[in-house]
Amino acid sequence: MTQEEALRLLDQHRDAIDQIDLAILERLNARAAVVEKIGAIKKEMQFPIYEPKREDAVFRNVIGGNGGPLSEAAVRRLFERIIDEMRTLQRERMEKENQS
Repeated sequence: MTQEEALRLLDQHRDAIDQIDLAILERLNARAAVVEKIGAIKKEMQFPIYEPKREDAVFRNVIGGNGGPLSEAAVRRLFERIIDEMRTLQRERMEKENQS
């Protein structure tokens, strides 16, 4: 492979990553929209935002569905961060509504 061919292939792969990143962002925003609905129910019913059993179920679901190449630990870390951000979104929405 020449350097020119390698650079062209890198550009192609990076373009693919850019498209995948946008698709991930779209799905994360779809997840966030559902989280907002869940947050509204929790607020109305005065349920806690943090539900450790539900989070464990999410981890079991995604780890069970993981076909690699990400490790189980990597998937867990990624979803810990996603869940944390979704919890923050719920808290922020609730605080905003309380101020209204």
